[in-house]
Amino acid sequence: MNAPMDMRLRIEAAAARYPDQRSAIMPALYIAQKERGVLTGEVLEEVADILGVERIWVYELATFYTLYHTEPVGRFHLQLCNNLSCMLCGAEALQAHMEQVLGIANGGTTEDGLFTMSTVECLGACEMAPVMQVGDDYHGNLDTVRIDDLLAAFRNAERAGDD
Repeated sequence: MNAPMDMRLRIEAAAARYPDQRSAIMPALYIAQKERGVLTGEVLEEVADILGVERIWVYELATFYTLYHTEPVGRFHLQLCNNLSCMLCGAEALQAHMEQVLGIANGGTTEDGLFTMSTVECLGACEMAPVMQVGDDYHGNLDTVRIDDLLAAFRNAERAGDD
């Protein structure tokens, strides 16, 4: 399957900023994910073909970094850091709270497809532990009240049709 022309052009434009096509894999994956929503094997092959790099290189990066999704996720992917700083600041209790409120286990997606909740190794934001990434945004200094407020805001945004 050929990549849509706009995705191909955006990946080629991003790749032009790098001296080596292999260096452009991460931005290319980001572009492809924005376009397709999920990085299936077919999409990973397209990215490799556009860049002219080994498919395994693309696959390795797509499956290593938590910012890339090789399986479908909810509209709001709640990625809670479970590294040491966040754990010491209560991330484990926040995870249990989110699982109870959302009715899903870690890695699960709500029946309505609105939320996927995952724990991730490190978000590199220890100064605002415990921290969670939702899409491109970080939310820190979390407690159960803040989590509940964020979930309500995401639900309201969905009802309003906001991105």
